[in-house]
Amino acid sequence: MTRRLMLILAAILSIATALAQGEGFRPLFDGKTLTGFTIRSGTATYKVEDGAIVGTTAEGSGNTFLTTDKEYGDFELTFEVKVDNALNSGVQIRSHVAPENGFQPKLGGKLPKDRLYGPQVEISTDGMAGRIYDEARRGRWLDTKEPTAETKGAFKKGEWNQYRVLAQGDRIQTWVNGIPIADVRDGEDTKGHIGLQVHGIARGTGPFQVRWKNLMIREPGR
Repeated sequence: MTRRLMLILAAILSIATALAQGEGFRPLFDGKTLTGFTIRSGTATYKVEDGAIVGTTAEGSGNTFLTTDKEYGDFELTFEVKVDNALNSGVQIRSHVAPENGFQPKLGGKLPKDRLYGPQVEISTDGMAGRIYDEARRGRWLDTKEPTAETKGAFKKGEWNQYRVLAQGDRIQTWVNGIPIADVRDGEDTKGHIGLQVHGIARGTGPFQVRWKNLMIREPGR
């Protein structure tokens, strides 16, 4: 077999693999509107700009979430995100909405009505990106493996970063720019909402922004 033919076959195999990996994915949002989403918990704003969802902080607001109206159980989620260096953000998965003021989840304290709580995949520039935090409930990291120099350096400041989240049964895995970050087994949440977080900021600071694009999801059997 000639070298030229080997290169051609390798290129064909690479293309076929990429196509296979993309099978079954569909957009999580339509790229133009926020149809299918609801803003919850805070007063940050969200808009669609050049095919991306842009979240902007509001002074004095607590954490705000753009939440899918649909709930998801097992899935694979991929997206790209870029965040201002001073802002902390995240993507909630299998999360829940407090139905009334004073609602108390099994593992947490009382919450105000409409507060989103549950697992959050961290978006930040402090070396914790990709870790899984239990938002507004247990208030701690669910992944207990100590971050390494590689995982701390996975997220690139000022750039678009590629995330992959795989939720199967009680197992949740995350990758940032192809680097494995978290691998957690936690049976508390079998399904729930996906939510794009704009973290709260103090008065006299900001505004800061976070942007998401190419949000794609794949569910088993679909």
